[in-house]
Amino acid sequence: MNVADIQGDALLAIARNAIAARLGEAGIEYCTYDWLRVPAATFVTLTRQGALRGCIGSLEPHRSLLDDVVANAIAAATRDHRFPQLQASELGVTRIEVSLLSQSMAMQFTSEQDVLARLRPGIDGVVLQYGHRRGTFLPQVWESLPEPGNFLAALKQKAGIPADFWNEDIQLSRYTVTKWKEMEPDHV
Repeated sequence: MNVADIQGDALLAIARNAIAARLGEAGIEYCTYDWLRVPAATFVTLTRQGALRGCIGSLEPHRSLLDDVVANAIAAATRDHRFPQLQASELGVTRIEVSLLSQSMAMQFTSEQDVLARLRPGIDGVVLQYGHRRGTFLPQVWESLPEPGNFLAALKQKAGIPADFWNEDIQLSRYTVTKWKEMEPDHV
């Protein structure tokens, strides 16, 4: 087993255990490693039968990788305002994905068209900020929005601004992720 597989197995087990503990269920055994103490930013995504069931994360590292995964797993299961809290009966049929974010890098651009030309579908996670409004899409969102124009329009809407809005004060940054996903549950 390579290092990435070990890391992924550990992070997925940590996320599942955190959710199970919050829901009063038994967890699974996992090993702890020194690299879990390093500050990191993660997102934890929950799906059920391929449909989003919760997604919460951090854009900047502000706590250890272990603490970030635990906090984001619990938040994805219990505090994503788009969904009711995950119930213990759902945990067995819920698939967990952990995304480890790279450092975010500010994008330099001259226009919206320039942004669209610079975006890397399937690679870039993007943070959009305009005033106090902010939104992000993980690189996985490219799977459902493969066209840069549609991706950016939907990101604007997520940030609470109109899809066709553009202003020179919009700030964009990009990041990449390393992600691990559990196998699809055997039963639904």
